[in-house]
Amino acid sequence: MSPRAAWRLETLGFARVYDYVAGKKDWSAAGLPLEGETASMPRAGDAVRGGDVICRLDETLGQVQSRVKAADTNVCIVTTDDGIVLGRIRGRALRGDPESTAEQAMRPGPSTIRPDNNLAEVVAYYGESGLKTVLVTDQDGRLIGTLYIDDARSILNRQSAGSQN
Repeated sequence: MSPRAAWRLETLGFARVYDYVAGKKDWSAAGLPLEGETASMPRAGDAVRGGDVICRLDETLGQVQSRVKAADTNVCIVTTDDGIVLGRIRGRALRGDPESTAEQAMRPGPSTIRPDNNLAEVVAYYGESGLKTVLVTDQDGRLIGTLYIDDARSILNRQSAGSQN
C-alpha cells in the first residue's frame, strides 16, 4: 500500500494502518498468503521440513557429533543465536576432531532459497544438479528448514495427478 493510501485509511477511521514499504516480493518471501494466478502454485515453503540439528560457532565438534547422532541425521546447520545461517557441517567434516569447533569444521555460506521460490523451478535447478537438499531461509537469512528434493518431487507429482483428474 502506498503512503498516501495508508494516510487515507487513517482519515477514514482505521486505527492500525501500515505502509508496507518492502513490497510484494518481500511479502511473498515471508511466506504470507498470495492472491492471483500464481497463488496456488506449490512453493518451496510447502516442502520444508523443520527439526534440523542446529549448532553455534563456538560449540565443539564433539558436542555437535553427539546431537547429530542422537537425531539420526548426518548434518548440522551452524547459525547465530538469532538463527541466521552461517554454514553447514556434514560428511568428513562431521567426523573430524571432537575438540575442534563448529566454526573450524563448517563449510560457510551454503546455498539457500526463500519459501516463496517456485517449487518446480527449485526441483529443476537443484534436482538436476544432483543435490538432495537445500536450506530454506527467510529474507533475513534465518533458517526455516530444509527442503528435500524428493519431498518436492512428490508434492509436484501429487499436484500433477490432481490436476489431471
